[in-house]
Formats: sequence, structure tokens, C-alpha cells
Amino acid sequence: MDRFSWTSGLLELGETLVLQQRGVRLYDGEEKHTQINMEGSEESQTSVVTLKCLQFFRRFSEEITQRRWENMPAGQTMQVNKDPQAGRIRAVGIVGIERKLEEKRKETDKNISEAFEDLSKLMEKAKEMVELSKSIANKIKEKQGDITEDETIRFKSYLLSMGIANPVTRETHGSGTHYHMQLAKQLAGMLQAPLEERGGIMSLTEVYCLVNRARGLELLSPEDLVNACKMLEPLKLPLRLRIFDSGVMVIELQSHNEEEMVASALETVSEKGSLTADEFAKLVGMSVLLAKER
Repeated sequence: MDRFSWTSGLLELGETLVLQQRGVRLYDGEEKHTQINMEGSEESQTSVVTLKCLQFFRRFSEEITQRRWENMPAGQTMQVNKDPQAGRIRAVGIVGIERKLEEKRKETDKNISEAFEDLSKLMEKAKEMVELSKSIANKIKEKQGDITEDETIRFKSYLLSMGIANPVTRETHGSGTHYHMQLAKQLAGMLQAPLEERGGIMSLTEVYCLVNRARGLELLSPEDLVNACKMLEPLKLPLRLRIFDSGVMVIELQSHNEEEMVASALETVSEKGSLTADEFAKLVGMSVLLAKER
């Protein structure tokens, strides 16, 4: 016996909507069919539904006769019903959702692969630049060629601003006092030229930003920076850590003369008559924090 069954109405992959009708319902008529049980000669009342789906049967017969699914090109779907009132094709159910998720995953994998490919190329170039910087730094150290002292200082400044360095890390120099000692030596070499350009003194905040910019991905913690700066004077390096009465910490050259700086500040203020800390900082090219300490 042919039977009708309920379905969700969602199309599976490769299926095409041919006909859709709205407002259709099953009507259990007034008449009942009498089913006779031949064995026990008992009668039972069951419902019989009479369906007169002429339009459905006609379209169904056309599809069976034409067999259009055999001639349909790959990737093409049949659009038989053009009537907008006949309803729209719903999404392709779970199969469609899984297909969209798979496409999205492939696109994500492709983007990640391209990103890592670009990162690998960048790392290769970075290695080449590091090797080049080491080679040039060794030549500068040995003073090979016609290189003046000013050119040496300027080039070291360029390397520092570019952030190309071989930073001291815990992985390469362990931890504890030895690590802070090696870090202090590196800081002394990195900060010599910037300090000279800034009048021989810099706040620890400025030093922190400058050092971490030069170290790239090997960032330095504030605690390690302070501990390394405390090692500058005991190691007899050309820099030292100084703490003002206000608690402000600065790095200054060993050759920095505080009396000369105070005299210079007094002369500048006397020439202008009066200056605020902001005005003095702009005039001498230092931070407002250090200007207040003057």
C-alpha cells in the first residue's frame, strides 16, 4: 500500500523542490471503513483518509516521465516553480550546516597557513638582519676601516632605535644575580649614547620604554630592570641608579655633575625671569618629572 509520511520539509543535498502547496490538511471524512477480521469474525472501526492530489499526481507523473534528474548538469538546480507565492526553498538542513562549517574551517586553515608563511619569511629576514648587525658591530668594535668616533656613536644609536640586538635573557644567562649583572652590562652599552643626548640623565620610565623597544619580543620586567640598575655602580659601569627624595628613580652618567646642572637651571630661569616646570622641561628638552626635581 502507498503511504504518506510526515517530514520536516528540509531538502537533502542534491534534492530540488518541484511543487509546494500551502493550506493543505488531512480531513478524516464522515464515513468509516469497516474492517472485518475473518478469523474471529469481529468488526472494528478504523479511519480511512481519501486524498485527491490531482495536481501533485500530475507533476509527479511529469517528473517520472521526463527523468530530468539524469540530465541535470553538476552544480545546477532545477527551478520549476517560479511562483513567489508557492513558497521558498528552505535551508539544506543539517547537511547544509555541516557543509558551511566545513567551508569556514577550510578558509580559516588557509588564512592561518598564509599568516604563518608570512611570519616565517619575516623571521628569516630578521635572522639575516641580526647577523648583519653583529658583523657590523664587531667591525666597529675592532675599528676596522675609516670609521670615526662620531660615526660609531651614530651607528650604535641607529641599531638601538631599530631594536636589533642580542638581548640578555634568563634562558641564555640563567637567573638571579648573574642574570642581573649581565643585564646591567648590556644596559650600560645600550644607554650610553641616549643619555649623552639627553644631558646625562633619564627617568627610569624612559629607560624602561627605550630598552623594551630595543629588545623586541624579549621584554624586560620592571623588577628585573630595577635589579639590573642597582648593579651598575657596584660593577663600576659608566652609569648609576639614583633615587630622589620624592622617590623618583633615574639613570644618570657617572660623569653627571649635579651642581653644574643646578647652576645651569638657575641661569636659565634667571634669563627668563620665571618658568614653570612644563616650560622649563620644553626649554631644556627633558621630561616634566625631571624638570620638577631640578
